Amino acid sequence: MVPGTFLPAPAAAEPYATRGMSEPKRTIITGASRGIGAATARVLARRGDRLALVQRGDAAVASEIGALQFRCDLADAEAADRIVDEAAEALGGLDVLVANAGTIIRKPTLEMTLDEFRHVIDVNLIAQWSLARAAARRFVAQGGGGAIVLTASLLSFQGGLNISSYTAAKHGVAGLAKSFANEWAAHGIRVNCVAPGYIANEQTRPLREDPVREPAITSRIPQGRWGTDEEVAEAIAWLSSDAASYVNGTALTVDGGWMGR
Repeated sequence: MVPGTFLPAPAAAEPYATRGMSEPKRTIITGASRGIGAATARVLARRGDRLALVQRGDAAVASEIGALQFRCDLADAEAADRIVDEAAEALGGLDVLVANAGTIIRKPTLEMTLDEFRHVIDVNLIAQWSLARAAARRFVAQGGGGAIVLTASLLSFQGGLNISSYTAAKHGVAGLAKSFANEWAAHGIRVNCVAPGYIANEQTRPLREDPVREPAITSRIPQGRWGTDEEVAEAIAWLSSDAASYVNGTALTVDGGWMGR
């Protein structure tokens, strides 16, 4: 066997590791007090991002990583719109929006009230529309560029069980990413969404504690386990980085192979 030879890279070539994965950004993250949002805040803090965390929960994560904190009820679309401008001003500009905040009501549709349905739509869909619009306006005013990552779900592609409001909202989020990408690409703005599968966190505790559904779900995941918040956060970090510069309008599933089965 003839041994291989390493060939030198052209002088103008840029190493992959420098293509934006560790390049600091001015970033807003919503829903950052726990779960995927908190994990994303920690990952992007390690990247060196200057962070503004928008949330209703306590300030533990913001204190831990040295981020700015803003309190906002994202069910109020006008408040969501304003908070982006306030946070961007505090950061000295804006490069990335991670619209992660969400809520879920697990209840048979025959038992769900219209107010409950509307609340889930307000937080999961209308707020993401409002936040993205505000961020895009800021990006355009800055001269273009910028990245937006919305939080979708496997329920952006499937029906689920007893979560019709959440399913409707998450179908809408995937549609928004495609629509926004088409509208704003000319401004250099990229819009994508991450679609987590079954992630072991507080939101999924009822499923993980269900003696019937937990084993049924786990047996259906090709990797044989539930994912972690950190695994989703790493996907968000990549989508928001310059390394994903030609990725636009996509829904990146982080699901252990669920959708490919």
